[in-house]
Amino acid sequence: MHVKKGDKVMVITGKDKGKQGTILEAYPKQDRVLVEGVNEVKKHSKPSQENPQGGILTQEASIHVSNVMPIDPKTGEPTRVGYKVEGDKKVRIAKKSGEALDK
Repeated sequence: MHVKKGDKVMVITGKDKGKQGTILEAYPKQDRVLVEGVNEVKKHSKPSQENPQGGILTQEASIHVSNVMPIDPKTGEPTRVGYKVEGDKKVRIAKKSGEALDK
């Protein structure tokens, strides 16, 4: 996958197009990611021990990884991802600026 947990990303298509957020979780086997504040859905919950009132909760649902692009740390714009081998490590780089995406 071209993105991973903790990356700042922008949604490039769908109902939340243009929104930015941080990846909370990545699901590589399903090619999906959970982005903070994106694709929020309502979930009905029965009363339980930790939520005695029950009710309707709002939470994020996963979106397909092809619908997000990482944000270039230099320019703040969405960018494609390239890979470069530095020493013995494979590092992700932003195509627009050449800046490294991995810390």
